[in-house]
Amino acid sequence: MRAFHLSLLSFFACFVSTFAAPPLLPIIRDNLNLTAAEIGYAGIASVTGAIVARIAMGAACDTVGPRLASASLILITAPAVFFTPTVSSPVSFVVGTANGVAAGWGNLGGGATQLVMPFAVTLIRRSTGAAKFTAWRIAFYVPGLFQMMTAFAVLIFGQDLPDGNFRRLENSGDEIPQILFHGVRNYRGWILALTYGYCFGVELTMDNVIAEYFYDRVNSLGGSIVVMILFSFFCQAACGLTFGVVPFVSRRSLGLISGMTGGGGNVGAVITQLAFFRGSKYSKETGITYMGIMIICCTLPLCLINFPQWGGMFSSGRSNPSSSSSSSATEEDYYMAEWSSQEKERGLHQASLKFAENSRRERGRRSACNTAPANDTPSSSSPAIFAV
Repeated sequence: MRAFHLSLLSFFACFVSTFAAPPLLPIIRDNLNLTAAEIGYAGIASVTGAIVARIAMGAACDTVGPRLASASLILITAPAVFFTPTVSSPVSFVVGTANGVAAGWGNLGGGATQLVMPFAVTLIRRSTGAAKFTAWRIAFYVPGLFQMMTAFAVLIFGQDLPDGNFRRLENSGDEIPQILFHGVRNYRGWILALTYGYCFGVELTMDNVIAEYFYDRVNSLGGSIVVMILFSFFCQAACGLTFGVVPFVSRRSLGLISGMTGGGGNVGAVITQLAFFRGSKYSKETGITYMGIMIICCTLPLCLINFPQWGGMFSSGRSNPSSSSSSSATEEDYYMAEWSSQEKERGLHQASLKFAENSRRERGRRSACNTAPANDTPSSSSPAIFAV
């Protein structure tokens, strides 16, 4: 549970930093004389940096472990948050936002910062008497310090795996080229990246545009809250559904598949903001309507995801663990296909084999009582793993 809470906290802190600016846009745009086009480009820049970062982090987690990879990236990008108060022109505002977002992932923080930052500005003005153009700059030290604290907490108290840190498993022999190969060639990962682009990507877009939209057009605070709660409910459900499938796509390349999916979220946000929220071509209302159409279109490919052992939305799987038929497909068949016979002889596949058995058990009591396929090789089974 410690790893869960630390990842949640760092996830949260990074989004607080990433979206600290949008809630203050009514003040910042007046201070820096920002045009609608410049605000649009800043929003696009704020979600662009994380595309490469997410994919790279996936591979990094598979090679050096999530604790070191996550904490290092958070610390490296924290200075961008501290330097944001020094911006004095539209250009520096865009560049600063792009740099700060490289650490950004953490859904709830994107919503919490909509409350935290205005509150921080108000508190600073009341306690110090600072002008609003000064208060918003001081307020940025709050997310910066919070981000750094969570990074050190992950380094000091975090743990990569239940049995210890990643360094203990460095003799596993797995290599980055194989991780990349099995991850990139799996079409399911690409479909999840596309669909995540229009659930999480929509969330990122709304984080950038909604505060200014409500400030300029909506007079009812209660109505705004209700709308955002409904939006958040369905958006988070879609995000959770997507990442609920991610772990089953590839056991060997799990980190990469996760990074591809997460990166797809940021790509979706970039495309959406470029198409509908850049400059004054479309009003915010029209942009949101077109974004809804894109969501429907880009969610449909989920119907194409099919697992040979489980099936898909419109087909059943071919799994029958008690059968030795060549037409039968099992969890072991699916996850063992990522390992060569030489790698199996070295025992490198054991974690995937254990995951396959756990996946089979999650089907329910009836499937859990089934034994492994009769044509399993001796190297890929053991009494400890297949005991029933």
